[in-house]
Amino acid sequence: MPRYQHRFTAMGGPCQIQIDSHSEDQILAAAQAAEAEVRRLDAKYSNYRSDSFTQQINDSAGRGHAIDIDEETSALLNYADTLWQQSEGLFDLTAGVLNQAWDFKSNALPQNKVLDELLPLVGWHQLKLTDTSLELPSVGMYLDFGGLVKEYASDRAAQRLIEHGCSHSLVELAGDICVCGPQEDGIEWPIGIRHPTSPSQALADIQLAAGALASSGDYERGMTIDGKRYGHILHPKTGWPVEGLASVSIVAEQCLVAGSLATVALLKPEQEAMDWLQSLGMPWLAVNQNLQVFGSLSDQ
Repeated sequence: MPRYQHRFTAMGGPCQIQIDSHSEDQILAAAQAAEAEVRRLDAKYSNYRSDSFTQQINDSAGRGHAIDIDEETSALLNYADTLWQQSEGLFDLTAGVLNQAWDFKSNALPQNKVLDELLPLVGWHQLKLTDTSLELPSVGMYLDFGGLVKEYASDRAAQRLIEHGCSHSLVELAGDICVCGPQEDGIEWPIGIRHPTSPSQALADIQLAAGALASSGDYERGMTIDGKRYGHILHPKTGWPVEGLASVSIVAEQCLVAGSLATVALLKPEQEAMDWLQSLGMPWLAVNQNLQVFGSLSDQ
């Protein structure tokens, strides 16, 4: 069975689509549709484009009026609201403003004064959200969809492949993976979970015939000062890097769910995070700061 591999760059990293199919026309149409969906979402929710819808939302902060939102954005915000409640405020799309205080390339800690000025701008509960509108009440507040959009895009790209009849395919967006059925021969797709400090090595190898795998970790960006490492994942209530697990991977039916739950786990203290992961009833793998590996996926 011929396998088609389509590679492109989006969402800040390398992306690929793998499809098993005899029909070249079907493959090309499916791959183009899937990539187009990823690029649509990247353009819509990017924090780095002046013409994105995210920028429109953030430009409206503190102006005293709500901005209209479409059904897709409403669904994402309602999901974020549910997760904010269930995580007791740990998952908060308004916390991205804290990154203004941190420059991990500078090898210098932020001034407390700067953090003190930014922390009042963090707080999902401050938003005025309805099914059709959103208001950010204070100047300087903004939403960061980075904790959702790449995983959501993985799900949407996979849906595009299925709509084009490609039920033996796989989507990977910078490490977030969705599987649309097994390989053509019925065998599950082999997937490696990368080591947090040695990306070329796999901590665990798993097999997936359907569903999604997402990973989150503090190893991608950070700095070490006076022997202490400061990762890039910031606690929304303190403004300082969390001191929990180094990485978390979760398997779920949807990549959006897997990724957001992995992020919540990273924001919790180590033991609390592992107890919480165990309670979810989903396959998971966690690595602590000493590079010890835990979870049901570590046995595979």
